[in-house]
Amino acid sequence: MLDNLFKNLIFDPVSFLGLLTFYLLLINLPLSLAALFAKKSSFIVRLLTISVNLFITFQLIFRWSISGHFPISNLYESLYFLTWGISIGQLLIEREYRSPIIPSIAIPIELLTVAFACFVLPDDLKLSSNLVPALRSSWLIMHVSVVMLSYAALIIGSLLSASVLFINKSQPLQIRSSSTGIGGYKTSNNFSLNEIVDSVEFSHSEELDTLSYQSILIGFVLLTLGLISGAVWANEAWGTWWSWDPKETWAFISWLFYAAYLHMRISKGWQGRRPALLATTGFLVVLVCYLGVNFLGIGLHSYGWIFG
Repeated sequence: MLDNLFKNLIFDPVSFLGLLTFYLLLINLPLSLAALFAKKSSFIVRLLTISVNLFITFQLIFRWSISGHFPISNLYESLYFLTWGISIGQLLIEREYRSPIIPSIAIPIELLTVAFACFVLPDDLKLSSNLVPALRSSWLIMHVSVVMLSYAALIIGSLLSASVLFINKSQPLQIRSSSTGIGGYKTSNNFSLNEIVDSVEFSHSEELDTLSYQSILIGFVLLTLGLISGAVWANEAWGTWWSWDPKETWAFISWLFYAAYLHMRISKGWQGRRPALLATTGFLVVLVCYLGVNFLGIGLHSYGWIFG
């Protein structure tokens, strides 16, 4: 058995590390749920998440070395890159706020994404192939990686908003932090300049709401950069800035959706359940943008599998 594992690692390191990532996530999922029910962060869960991220990093490096181009040119590679981005986001958020709910919402998505790549995708969508001339550009790294990282940040933000709704499903949700999600402070009309203004200790829901807003804001900025870089690349490759390709259209719809969310929070002062509901719906928008339109079999960004 060890010989087979060693041979797989030598002759097919990409698939081997991909499967190893799946099994690590499969182990990590019940551990994260147990930590959630125990209401205590788990060092083991965090260590396994770091291991998952490292294995995907090695997998992508091997893929890059074998294919000769940045490993994000097909659906198999992008699914692992998305998982890598989500796991990075999970670890960064846990540095800011140690809560067992963060890995419990991120790890199932990571597991489903990797399982889809390993066991659902046809073999022809897993194979590395030569890039078409239009993709042989430095814009490949800039555009696709930024867009995928924006998806990761938006997914995390939407799931955090869903957790806020779940925690407060039986009671009205009122967030005391500012509508921009940067927190607030308790002040008094009767204090001198020498007095210290005490900060408010926010509840679990308020912390998650703040993290959700910040994650979505980062994802929105990255998506904006991705759309701009994609337009520049399209103009260089095909002589047009925008072609209303299904993928382009849904990326623009996703941008408008999260722009509306940020507008409602910043300009209209939305707090509590309404922006949380809006952000939770955004998960479906991103899912359609990333996977749904890719399988129609039409457009420059299509993988053409289910309907093509």
